[in-house]
Amino acid sequence: MTISKKKNSLPSRTASPTAAAAAILNVAERLAQTRGYNGFSYADIAAELGVTKASLHYHFPSKAELGRALIERYHVLFGAALEAIDQGTKEPHKKLKQYVALYDSVLSNERMCLCGMLAAEYATLPAPMQVGLTSFFDANERWLAAVLKDGLRRGTFLFGEPANERARVLLGALEGAMLVARSYSNPRRFQAAAAFLLADLGVSSHSTQGRTSATAAVRRPRRK
Repeated sequence: MTISKKKNSLPSRTASPTAAAAAILNVAERLAQTRGYNGFSYADIAAELGVTKASLHYHFPSKAELGRALIERYHVLFGAALEAIDQGTKEPHKKLKQYVALYDSVLSNERMCLCGMLAAEYATLPAPMQVGLTSFFDANERWLAAVLKDGLRRGTFLFGEPANERARVLLGALEGAMLVARSYSNPRRFQAAAAFLLADLGVSSHSTQGRTSATAAVRRPRRK
């Protein structure tokens, strides 16, 4: 079941709650990735879906709960993308290129990493959302650290600090590069920064813009 376009229609959980909730999350995610959490309201979502605000509250009683659900879903999707990378190749340098491609894909779709966008508003977010953001970044840092350790062991990468510290720098730099590139409406700024970060590890900058099968694991909704 899809959310009805009639203003006075209330999506029924008994019919298909996940379909209605997913439609709400899809719109909310796009708005959060382009405007930020504080840049949209239930009225904006209701207007796009052609439903009442009451129907939104039926599935997500508060915006805080909606925000928490957004982060949880994004975390799962991103985790699936990382798993796809791990299954697709054993070579650390290829893993990092494909990791960069995930971010590049989102930016090229005129959006930001959801959690990176929300992190800019961290101080104003409800506590459960703050916890969710930290969990997302922690998971990414652990994955990156594991890839970096493997690359160091293989002699593919060269760096002196602990892998977890380099992972933090890499993650922060990529998220920051996205923000700056967005300010200029120029994805190539991100691509250039990412190429430098990989080159600094000894990874060739060639084809850092390439798309991989793992990229498909992060949903790329149509532009509106």
